[in-house]
Amino acid sequence: MTASGPSDAAAGGQLVGRTALVTGAAHGIGLAYSRALAREGARVVIADIDGPAATAAANELRDEGLQVIDVTVDVADPASVERCREEVGRRLGHVDVLVNNAAVFATVPMSRAGYQDLAVDEWDRMMAVNLRGAWLMARAFVPAMQSRGYGKVINISSGTALKGSAGRIHYVTSKAGILGFTKTLAMEVGGDGVTVNCIAPGSTLSEADQNDEVMTLRTSAVATRALKRVQTPDDLVGTVVFFASPASDFVTGQTLVVDGGACMH
Repeated sequence: MTASGPSDAAAGGQLVGRTALVTGAAHGIGLAYSRALAREGARVVIADIDGPAATAAANELRDEGLQVIDVTVDVADPASVERCREEVGRRLGHVDVLVNNAAVFATVPMSRAGYQDLAVDEWDRMMAVNLRGAWLMARAFVPAMQSRGYGKVINISSGTALKGSAGRIHYVTSKAGILGFTKTLAMEVGGDGVTVNCIAPGSTLSEADQNDEVMTLRTSAVATRALKRVQTPDDLVGTVVFFASPASDFVTGQTLVVDGGACMH
């Protein structure tokens, strides 16, 4: 452990004294990540394109006694990302943990169509949010981690990136790109004490799943798993906390699949 590495956390909190920023954090899985990190003692930035929802989520967590602020950001827009960096810096200082969770999928609708039926604009928007957004956020926040000699980047991919999924070629392609992004960024910043890892969730039931088609998709995924039950956001938060904590300080460039054993590699 270097002098700039994590200090001993208070009892019950592995992330006391740390600041974590989660994108796409106003709803569903992103909100679950935020709550878990805050319960471990981190100050958490709930960053989301939906400003009112981010404020409501932050208020919800503050009512639980957690340290949270909210920031509005469009991760696909370089100017918006820069404003986010400036606001977080002004209010909290630096960021120790960056969770690149924002994506077009649940709260931002996407088409489920064959490769030949997708509109070019939808393909481009998917890549802009899911892939370019992770790069823009890293470009904004990782240099300060490097200068301090410590930091954690946690990218969110998908189990579909490892096995494919018909009718979602733009989504799966963007999430496959996150796998390569994770490995390459890990190589570039590891010498400065920054780790970069990736989580590939399986089909996960969340608050955003309100239509019959999506509910059928979530429940049908049980049949392909070694663990025969529906996956929920709570199944993912332990992995996020691990990658954010000192326990993973010598783990980098890795993708951990959390899907109940549907995809084993």
